Amino acid sequence: MVLQELQLINFKNYAEAKVRFEGLVHCFLGKNGSGKTNLLEAIHYLAFTKGSFHTHDLSNIRHSQDQFVIKGTIEKDEKKFELNCSFSAERKKMLLENGVAYGRFSEHIGKYPLVFVAPNDIELIWDGGEVRRKFVDTLLSQTDKVYLENLIIYQSHLRQRNSALKMFAERGVIDRDLMATYDEKIVEAGNILHHKRLAFMTLYQTFLSDRYEFLSGTDEGAGMKYASDLDEVNFKDELIQNLERDVAAGRTTLGIHRDDFLFTINEHELKRFGSQGQQKSFLIALKLAEFDYLVSKNGTKPLLLLDDIFDKLDDGRIHQLMKLVTGGNFGQIFITDARPGRSLEVLKEAGVKSQNFLVEAGRVELMIA
Repeated sequence: MVLQELQLINFKNYAEAKVRFEGLVHCFLGKNGSGKTNLLEAIHYLAFTKGSFHTHDLSNIRHSQDQFVIKGTIEKDEKKFELNCSFSAERKKMLLENGVAYGRFSEHIGKYPLVFVAPNDIELIWDGGEVRRKFVDTLLSQTDKVYLENLIIYQSHLRQRNSALKMFAERGVIDRDLMATYDEKIVEAGNILHHKRLAFMTLYQTFLSDRYEFLSGTDEGAGMKYASDLDEVNFKDELIQNLERDVAAGRTTLGIHRDDFLFTINEHELKRFGSQGQQKSFLIALKLAEFDYLVSKNGTKPLLLLDDIFDKLDDGRIHQLMKLVTGGNFGQIFITDARPGRSLEVLKEAGVKSQNFLVEAGRVELMIA
C-alpha cells in the first residue's frame, strides 16, 4: 500500500498544500512549529477519520476559515483509491472513497492500516489504563470487524447503563428490568472482547519481545500482561450482585472497560523500574510490534509515520531503528525531524534513498539533492 498524493485545504496551518510522493521513504524537515506533524496528522485522518492527538475536528480548521479538506490518492492491491475527508461545523464530517460516502465511519477503519510513532507515546507507560486500552482497541479494530462492532455496542450500552444508575440514585428507586436489558448487551459484548484480547496477547507478546531485543541489543525480556475483571468472575452474576454498589457510585464498577495492559522488563513494572533508555526502546518496540501484528492479520504493510523520534533516542538506538525500518521488511515510511542534517546523515549511512521536503510556515517544498 502506497500513498501517492496528499492535498490539504485549510487544515491546521495549511491554506493549501499538495504533495506527490515517490519512493518509500519521505522526510518532512523544518523547524518546530512549521507544520511537519500536521502533515502526518492529515495522513492519519485518511486512515482513521480523525487525528491522532485527540483534538476536536473543529480545532483543526485553519484560523478564520469554516472547513477543512484532506484528499489522498492511495494505491493498494494494484488498485487506486481516492479519499476525501472534509469537516465543517455546519455539515459535520464526511468521508468519501472514490466519490462514494460512507454510511458509517466504522466501515472504513482497517482498510488503510497505519502505525503512528510519536513523542507523546510515553503516555502509554505513564498514564492510566484508559490510554493502553485505547491503544489495544485501535489496533484490534483495524483487523477485526467483530471486535469493533462489539466495542461500539459495549461502549454505547455502558453509557446508557451509567446514566440509568445516576437516575436511580437521584430517585431512590432501581428499575431492575431496565438494568437487565443493558446487562444482557454488555455481558455478551464484554465476553467477546475479553476473549479476543486474550488471543491478541498471545501473538503480540512474541512480536514485542523480538522487536525490543533487536533495538536494545539485550534479552531483558520485554513483556505485556493483561489484567481484567473478567479473568476470575462470571460477568453476568457480578453485575447483578454489584448493582446497589454501582447505584451508589453512579457508574458501573466492574467490566471490560476497567481492563489494563501492564508493561514489564524482566517481570518488573516498566513504569517503576525501567530506565529511560529501556522505556524508550520499549515504546519503539511496542509500536513496531503493532506493525507486525497488522501485517500478520491482513497481509498489507501499514504506512509507518515516525514523528520527531530522533529527539527521544540516542545515536545507537537511532541507527538500530533506521537499520530495521529501512531493511526492506517495512513499506512506506514518513519521517519528521527538526534537524535536517541529522536525519539525512542517518539515512545516508543506512544506504537509504529518501524523498526530502522542506516545511516552512505551512509550505512544503521538495528539496533537490
